[in-house]
Amino acid sequence: MLEKLDLLNFNKWYSNPTYYLGGDVMNVIDALNSRYTCRAFKQDRVAMDTVIKILDAANRTPSWGNTQPWNIYVVAGDVLEELRNGSLERFSQKIVGKPDLPVPQEWPEALKQRYVTVGKERYDLLGQELEQDAIINTVQDRNYRFFDAPVVVYICMDRNLTAYSMFDLGALSQSIMLAAQEYGLETAPAIMLVQYPDLIRRALAIPEEQAIVLGIALGYGDSSSIHNQHRTARRPIQEVSTLKGF
Repeated sequence: MLEKLDLLNFNKWYSNPTYYLGGDVMNVIDALNSRYTCRAFKQDRVAMDTVIKILDAANRTPSWGNTQPWNIYVVAGDVLEELRNGSLERFSQKIVGKPDLPVPQEWPEALKQRYVTVGKERYDLLGQELEQDAIINTVQDRNYRFFDAPVVVYICMDRNLTAYSMFDLGALSQSIMLAAQEYGLETAPAIMLVQYPDLIRRALAIPEEQAIVLGIALGYGDSSSIHNQHRTARRPIQEVSTLKGF
């Protein structure tokens, strides 16, 4: 029998949702506005139970026909350290990465300009602490060491699927990153995490028929690091959207 919610309790819930949910609840808008790409993580361990809760929540992500095209692999501890060391070794040997998903060879001019702008902003910021000649090497080193994250989440899908399923994986990735904030964790989705898919595939026994699409670094962010001080701008919504009939 369904329990009826009387008007008094409803008013308590409406004015304070945590009255029934039993604790602080992160506002989704706050999570969207506060999320950033974390490029420096603390070494604090992330409990497996916390990771499972994040993935379980994100697994509610919608997909075409509820196909749920994703497969998720999570790595930490010694296995992650082996991957990290392998990535750094190949980078030091100047071995070019070959991610399963081809990267863009060129951008439309407006997108290219935004890409260039964010790079310059980060370069100028890092110049406050680093010698100019060391900035590029430092940034690349952090990329290939996975920003020192204690956990990396890999998102995969069958190679035969199309861009429509890729959209579903993008939605899942956003869900993971937002859910992580509920537990005080930061994230960094990055192509550099999947530059050497053969290393990842071997370490995590990922079948060849699954494309390794994206890596998301996960952990507690180091707010004191200069690598975490930059925030990217967004275009005004009036420029991005077109609304009619209102």
